[in-house]
Amino acid sequence: MTAFNFPSLWRCLAELGLESWQAVLEPRIRSRLSDNAHGDFARWQRVLDALPEPGEDAEHLRERLLALSPWRKGPFEIEGVTIDAEWRSNLKWDRLQDKIEALEGRAVLDVGCGNGYYALQMHAAGARTVIGVDPTLLYVMQFLAVEHYRQTNSVFALPLRLDELPQGSRAFDSCFSMGVLYHQRSPIDHLLQLKSSLRQGGQLILETIFVPGEEAFSRNPAERYARMRNVWFLPTLSELQNWLRRSGYRDIEIIDESLTTTDEQRSTEWMQFESLREALSPDNPEQTVEGWPAPRRVIAIAKAP
Repeated sequence: MTAFNFPSLWRCLAELGLESWQAVLEPRIRSRLSDNAHGDFARWQRVLDALPEPGEDAEHLRERLLALSPWRKGPFEIEGVTIDAEWRSNLKWDRLQDKIEALEGRAVLDVGCGNGYYALQMHAAGARTVIGVDPTLLYVMQFLAVEHYRQTNSVFALPLRLDELPQGSRAFDSCFSMGVLYHQRSPIDHLLQLKSSLRQGGQLILETIFVPGEEAFSRNPAERYARMRNVWFLPTLSELQNWLRRSGYRDIEIIDESLTTTDEQRSTEWMQFESLREALSPDNPEQTVEGWPAPRRVIAIAKAP
């Protein structure tokens, strides 16, 4: 049986001086990892229970992992099985890994961690502990499947939102928020929550969608953006930097800008639903089907005071 690794989580939190978190987090995590939390939980748990042991039947493993589709982030290589996820997330990681402070020995908070792809890259880069949070239960179950084989014992995906963590810890050396800010009704509140998790001088790594423009402003799609309903604010680069300054960050720097392409985000066997191609205008791929500028992503870094 593949189960959530509570003992290792409590050990890692204690090493960060966050022993008090256990009383808050344990009941919340156990509640989310239950039949009452999602109608598919029992099915997903049966998939985890049936995972073959390392070195056993690769075809059976492939069938089990496919049963946890859709896989949004990847790729993963697990016991000879390649998970070709919707996002070629390695491309984003390549764009940032040499432009941020070294993760060796760091305690990292990964907000919106999904199935843990980036958290595992952080671990491979030397992070001593990575605490990920994501409210989408399927992604957490995917992470548990991967961790069954990786056995890091220091990387975690908690089925929680950022605001369900105790606030004001100032315990983390680095904090990642990638692909999360535009889903927030209040981006400033999100940036303040991230700052409150960082030690003095800790680094924020922020990735989000921006719109073109020299002026400082943001756009608020009335209904959908690139077929997504839950997109609230899309800033220009100047406005994003204003948000960071107003939230109290210093040493703000833009380290990457990129246009998302259908080579980086696409439908695959592991994510068979519509993807970026269907979200772009067939007449003008530089626009979404709603007429907005096509997704452009920025990576910014900043330090907590």
